Amino acid sequence: MPAMGNRNSEASAMRFWVECGDFFRESRRHFRDTGALLPSSRFLAHALVAELRKRRGPSRILEVGPGTGSVTFQILRHLVPGDQLDLVEINEHFIRLLKRRFEVEWKFWRRRDQVRLLHSAVEDVEGEAQYDYIISGLPLNNFPVGQVRDIYRTYSRLLRPGGTLTYYEYVWIRQLKTPFADRRERRRLYRVGRVVGDYIRAFQVRRQRVLMNVPPAVVRHLRLRPTEVLGTRTRRKALFPTVRPAATL
Repeated sequence: MPAMGNRNSEASAMRFWVECGDFFRESRRHFRDTGALLPSSRFLAHALVAELRKRRGPSRILEVGPGTGSVTFQILRHLVPGDQLDLVEINEHFIRLLKRRFEVEWKFWRRRDQVRLLHSAVEDVEGEAQYDYIISGLPLNNFPVGQVRDIYRTYSRLLRPGGTLTYYEYVWIRQLKTPFADRRERRRLYRVGRVVGDYIRAFQVRRQRVLMNVPPAVVRHLRLRPTEVLGTRTRRKALFPTVRPAATL
């Protein structure tokens, strides 16, 4: 038994470093859409699935921006019979990587019948009031303010009444960026901060600080009301330049 435990630990460590390498390469190519240099730590992933650990019935769950699957792994651990998990990812390399994980890794493969993989922008996910939980890894601080508003509107549209949106942001990221930014970028960061702050004040039900992550992060849990969105109405923009058809596992 100890030998098996050691082999499992070694395999997990190897998987983590391979995942870091994949994530880092894609982050360098598409930093605006990825927003980090390393995948989420297991401590951050654990906090992001906190709502799923509560006593609940069968639910529909949407993970936005699963990347290499570090948070997906934790979501899969807490699926119950009757749950349906949709993963929406824009990055083609991450889509291929996730498909591979569902083919070869037992902890992914055993849940494949409960999972649908969507290769598109989150704004193009169809339907209204269809998810009980949304877990997002999108780097809101990297986007123009109009796109940030559109993303929140999309979450409001997709969540069922009483549904929960969970996402994270790095601690003090806007404040740390501002002194090194030009005037235009400072204005963008300020406006994004106002939009995010308005939603936090109106809808946040709790938060969790996660220091064991690079960089440290705060996880926010919001209870949005589908019929209520904040801010002025803006013209809808595509979050990404191209959208591909949804794919299933």
